[in-house]
Amino acid sequence: MSYRDVASKQVLIWACTSVGARMPVAMAPLALVFLVRERPGGYALGAALAAAFVVGEMIGAPLIGLRLRPDRARPQLAAALTAGAAGFVGLGALPGAHPVVLAAFAFLAGGPPAAVAGGLRAMLTALVPARAVTQALSAESMLTSGVWAVSPAAVTGLALGVAPRVPLLLAVALMLTSVVGLWLLPAGWAAHDEPRTAGGRKGPSLLGLLAVAWPVYVTGAAGLTLLGLAELVLPALLEQRGIGVGWSGPILAGLAVGAGLGAFLYGVRSWPGRLRTRSAVLIGGMSVCVTAAALTPNTAGIAAALAVGGMLQSGALVTRNLSLRETLPADALAAGYSVMYAAASAGYAAAGSLAGALLQVAAPSTAVLAGVALTLVLTGVGWWGEVRLGGGAGRGSGRGSVRGADPVAPGHLQVPGLEGAVGPEGLPGPEGTPGPEGTAIRGRSDAEGCL
Repeated sequence: MSYRDVASKQVLIWACTSVGARMPVAMAPLALVFLVRERPGGYALGAALAAAFVVGEMIGAPLIGLRLRPDRARPQLAAALTAGAAGFVGLGALPGAHPVVLAAFAFLAGGPPAAVAGGLRAMLTALVPARAVTQALSAESMLTSGVWAVSPAAVTGLALGVAPRVPLLLAVALMLTSVVGLWLLPAGWAAHDEPRTAGGRKGPSLLGLLAVAWPVYVTGAAGLTLLGLAELVLPALLEQRGIGVGWSGPILAGLAVGAGLGAFLYGVRSWPGRLRTRSAVLIGGMSVCVTAAALTPNTAGIAAALAVGGMLQSGALVTRNLSLRETLPADALAAGYSVMYAAASAGYAAAGSLAGALLQVAAPSTAVLAGVALTLVLTGVGWWGEVRLGGGAGRGSGRGSVRGADPVAPGHLQVPGLEGAVGPEGLPGPEGTPGPEGTAIRGRSDAEGCL
């Protein structure tokens, strides 16, 4: 297991393309606030536009992701990015337009590009050797953490130092650059027209396959809900502790750096235990860290707790994507990643709503503790779901589980009603139980890494 296997010209092009596609998404909420903040009721309008952007993501990710064709994904991804760029053009060119018009542009800017992250992740795993999938997805998580760390500073500097519309116009340029980058990458990734079972019979529909993975989505959303709540309540929490709210930026930057470090460490070595167990342990550790941040009275303690929480959160995200890739066949992965993206967006939106409601009736520290309790409940539900459904998504040796020798139906969960499910090696286990794990098939070792 080595990051050297990820280093290639194609992966470098992919990384540049990914930055161009993701940085506008990271910039958008804050950029929308800066765009309209000088209008009457500007901050409220900015929050509403950011909400329209997130709603677009929640709808666009599954709606478009389900329609991605692995064999010709490139033009579909390019079209989605172009549509998003058009939304950003409208926002940057017409900052004084009616709020409904701006909301429509924000929805367009957020919707179609939301499916691109899943498609790019599926493409990345096709660009690297099978033994390096964990490292590739961990590297993707590091890249994403870097984008989210840089974006707030870039938006603030450009909006205040140049003009409020400039961050949105930069988003247009970045998205169009990523469209160009797509044409330097493969047209798609290996897949099959229809999922089939090991016996050659038609398997469940795409929606059926995605529905099987519901515990993974629940647990993935739980982790982001917790950290999202901590981020959104942080300024109020600092005020409660008598700490200047200006520390919010450095503390959140430290959280992003911690997330990047956590993703790196996850890909450096093998980790023991089933994937579902790793995920539960990591999210449990996050809960401890966020609880410590809520109860700690000083700046250094809050910063350290959230930085460690960010490390664990990125590991949990890697594990959830490993579970998803282990659960779904190749031709359903992009759709699965897109649904995961939508679930994470829904979790973050729920965190915002929960924070707003709780801060009206409780202290910020109490609001954070309520979020911890909710996260633990969701994590328990997700873990129970994976256990009940038979372990396909939760199984993983220290070096990760493998995608099976049958490339059409690898690693399906053993679910009543979905006949013909197979074990991680693509072969039915005795009396319908999953086959053995941990054995490399055609060079495919490690389960996968990293949102």
